[in-house]
Amino acid sequence: MKKSYNPLYPSSRDFSMLDYECAYIPNNKVRMNYKYVPRATSAYCTAVIQRGWRRCGKYYFHPICKDCTECKSLRIEVDAFKPSRSQKKALKRNVNTRIIVQKPTMTQMHIDLYTKYHSFKSDKDGWKQKSISHQEYHENFVEGAHEFGKEVLYIVDDKLVGVDLIDVLDDGISSIYFFYDPDYAQLSLGTFSLLYQIKLAKILELEWIYLGYWVEGCKAFAYKPNFKPHQLLDGFPDVEEKPIWKDITLS
Repeated sequence: MKKSYNPLYPSSRDFSMLDYECAYIPNNKVRMNYKYVPRATSAYCTAVIQRGWRRCGKYYFHPICKDCTECKSLRIEVDAFKPSRSQKKALKRNVNTRIIVQKPTMTQMHIDLYTKYHSFKSDKDGWKQKSISHQEYHENFVEGAHEFGKEVLYIVDDKLVGVDLIDVLDDGISSIYFFYDPDYAQLSLGTFSLLYQIKLAKILELEWIYLGYWVEGCKAFAYKPNFKPHQLLDGFPDVEEKPIWKDITLS
């Protein structure tokens, strides 16, 4: 008898990477557990994101670092969110910003903007300079989107100034990656993109914005506590286990 397809257990290949330098905690090493899932469903993506996994292309992953459990998953409660004064200013700065939501695509504008953003972050924050090929971009941000992956394009004066990659889940929106044109830094596009995610979630009647990981003291995550109220998940439970998210106030 042929085994029926279970959307929570799609066909996958499991593996882990060798240890490499942690981007969040100096002098730490990180190891990632991966699942390569060619035919992921929205139900599967929702289940694993609820349990602390992240998605890149057709790969789902979470850290399995030795002697370190600092990566905690963070999500925003959509209906209870109230924008702060500075967030309201970001909304006003972008009254003329045009927004397009569509399936992920890849153009030379995407590649050029990605490269420009990473060059800026290399100079400003000491990121390792990172260029990306057309093939890498397609594998990371276009493949694996299926019916739930979307890109949100931000257009100013007919110019692409921001790209936000998201997954629209059964219960929320998962933030994957955002990059923008540093020449338009005055628009606070990073803040605005998250505010738009919250707006979109409300339109779609979704409960949560899944923001990925929180690591205490990591500069790259300093913006996340500004979006309240939020919850943290400790660990990475199996899909058959109930994830326990806890209300917490981060500073």
